[in-house]
Amino acid sequence: MLKYYLPFAVYTATVLAAGQNGTLKVPPCPDTASISFTTAVPNGDPCPKTQVNICYTDKSLELAFTAFNETNFYYNPSHQTNSNIWAYEAMEAFISKGSDDPQTYFEYEASPNNQTFNAFIYNPSREALPGQPMDHAFISSPFSDGFKDLKVLCGE
Repeated sequence: MLKYYLPFAVYTATVLAAGQNGTLKVPPCPDTASISFTTAVPNGDPCPKTQVNICYTDKSLELAFTAFNETNFYYNPSHQTNSNIWAYEAMEAFISKGSDDPQTYFEYEASPNNQTFNAFIYNPSREALPGQPMDHAFISSPFSDGFKDLKVLCGE
């Protein structure tokens, strides 16, 4: 299980369910809302079951990612904070206010070797296509900025 704490206040939150239409009502901690999926985004290929439990406090959004039956833990050991970890195995969260398809959102990713990608994304076309405008602002020192994480892999 990978558990990450993001340090910003969230009073009402909805999460667009990966691979599903709709939203997830997120409760205050210690209660959690949960969503699971078995298809990869965006191509829909089958993948091991993945579950995300989520809740919030007045200071943080708490995400617990669980990858079931994962056998590879494929990552690049040379990756550092904000490297292209999405090209390997990574848990990803795309966080925005409301339930509409956003132009701006916070993207948070974590790899099996505990590297993270942390950026505010501006995507006015809402697509990641060549020639479309898209920009980002990295959070380059996430743990110094108050991000906390706990990583527990199955079998440890």
